[in-house]
Amino acid sequence: MMPLSSRPPFRVLQLTDPHLMADPSASLLGINTRDSLDAVIGQVKKDGFSPDLILATGDLAQDGSDEAYRIFADRLARFSCPAIWMAGNHDHQANLNRAIAGTSSDRRQILQGGWQFIALNSSVPGHVHGELGADELIFLDTALAEHPELPALVTLHHHPVDIGCDWMADIGLRNREAFWRVIDRWPQVRVVLWGHIHQDLDRERNGVQLLATPSTCIQFEENSRQFSVEDKAPGYRWFNFHETGEFETGVSRALEFSYELDSESTGY
Repeated sequence: MMPLSSRPPFRVLQLTDPHLMADPSASLLGINTRDSLDAVIGQVKKDGFSPDLILATGDLAQDGSDEAYRIFADRLARFSCPAIWMAGNHDHQANLNRAIAGTSSDRRQILQGGWQFIALNSSVPGHVHGELGADELIFLDTALAEHPELPALVTLHHHPVDIGCDWMADIGLRNREAFWRVIDRWPQVRVVLWGHIHQDLDRERNGVQLLATPSTCIQFEENSRQFSVEDKAPGYRWFNFHETGEFETGVSRALEFSYELDSESTGY
């Protein structure tokens, strides 16, 4: 048996907010979202990062179409590991569920690499903001109670803290106080991870690392008062998790991807 200290880390890839569409030529603010996702996946391969698990944290489709989810599944087939799909505000829950029915992608509690990974559904059909229903909060609390000995990562689509963008203040997680009451009960939670904000974020709250990740398509300007996009390349987040409870993480961007961003848009 390999000693604990010499075991390789459990590697996790986060891909978020690809906003895929049925039309292969469709673009979002000037960026073809299929091409940008391909560029990001190409960057993962170029970086030599071989994940053991993929966390796809929402807005997988812009139009909610069956074809968009088929395309996403096709792209993830380039990796030889399972992927967990989460819904965002642009996703069509029924179509997403149908796409992953009978696969491992509908799991929401994963025990691997000496860690527990918990995926929450914060989407509210027909609305941009997020909310965790009573069942989600009970699921979160129960999952953490089941394995208090394991360091945990909790992930969702919507941001559960203020990020300093005025226009996004009302479209994050609405019942964040209830969420943090659960998290604060369980000291083994090491990471809370989300998508939705289309930008890199790394903070700390009561010993918990708070992380968000660039979209695989357009990027929102940091600390903006009104909707604004930023001329930054699409990207992904990587993690190396150790059974000691330690981890490393970082963001990598597809800097060679060429695009013409519609920076004058007031929405998407």
